[in-house]
Amino acid sequence: MYNENELCDKIRVLYPDIGACGIDIDVHFDDAQKTWIVHLQKDNHSLKHHLEQVDADKCMEGTQCVALGLDIAQLRKNIEGEQF
Repeated sequence: MYNENELCDKIRVLYPDIGACGIDIDVHFDDAQKTWIVHLQKDNHSLKHHLEQVDADKCMEGTQCVALGLDIAQLRKNIEGEQF
């Protein structure tokens, strides 16, 4: 199994614009819910994404990270003032 830093690094590789636009990212595993929590933040905007283990595995394999990508896009729109 991978750790928080490895998953965070993989997310940054899959979504390189996260670092470019200055969004802070924090990843940790919630033992009670058995899910990964991905917290994205920039200025006063924040978004928390629950990444199921199966989806985290797909992200680590580099095959798919779609739901997280949609949340990242939503956060970027919110920051830019284009909420949907």
